[in-house]
Amino acid sequence: MTVDLDRSIVVNFKTYEQATGAKAVKLAGICDEVAEEAGANIVVAVQAVDIRAVAEAVSIPVFAQHIDPVKYGSSTGWILPEAVLEAGAVGTLISHSEHKLAVFDIEPRVNKARELGLTSIVCSGMESNEETIKETKEIAALKPDFIAAEPPDLIGGDVSVTTRPDLVRGVVEAVKEVDPDVSVLTGAGVKTGDDVHDALELGTRGVLLASGVTKAEDPKKALMDLCKGLE
Repeated sequence: MTVDLDRSIVVNFKTYEQATGAKAVKLAGICDEVAEEAGANIVVAVQAVDIRAVAEAVSIPVFAQHIDPVKYGSSTGWILPEAVLEAGAVGTLISHSEHKLAVFDIEPRVNKARELGLTSIVCSGMESNEETIKETKEIAALKPDFIAAEPPDLIGGDVSVTTRPDLVRGVVEAVKEVDPDVSVLTGAGVKTGDDVHDALELGTRGVLLASGVTKAEDPKKALMDLCKGLE
């Protein structure tokens, strides 16, 4: 069953020290608390080794950051999709810019996620708007649940993707042309409620972000501000 990401904030914990192990559980708890207090749709994407502990501690959806199209057996070092599901994940990121995959490598992961009922968020983003839109169309043809458009040069910075409205609108339209059942998120540099509001106004369903929360001095305050953009 696809996780509802309408008007959502997906917080990617990456491998930040502030979001690893016991600190991941604590940060996820803050996200869970804000989701309840603000009535917001918040999802966390955590490292594979933290999925079980986080999923057992919170009520909000927990995603993996990556899966591999492997089966039970001889696949040392790969991330078994069934294992993340059993640990409590309900979805997964695929092909984040920090773990970029070719489209032909994305396809079996999307298919496996669909087979297991894991909601898939496939990231897209190339050096130019034209390349990003081209890649996005190719990914949309694979029928993931969501595509998250993130210009790689803005990831981790202080300039929001919403300062490139032509790109965001272009991605939304490109996906709609290929498969209107695939929904669009966007991210990169999203740090304020205004950024979230602008992303929704441009036609996306929500945002994917990381450092705006994980590296914030006060993660709860930062997340509460971001949630204002969902109102």
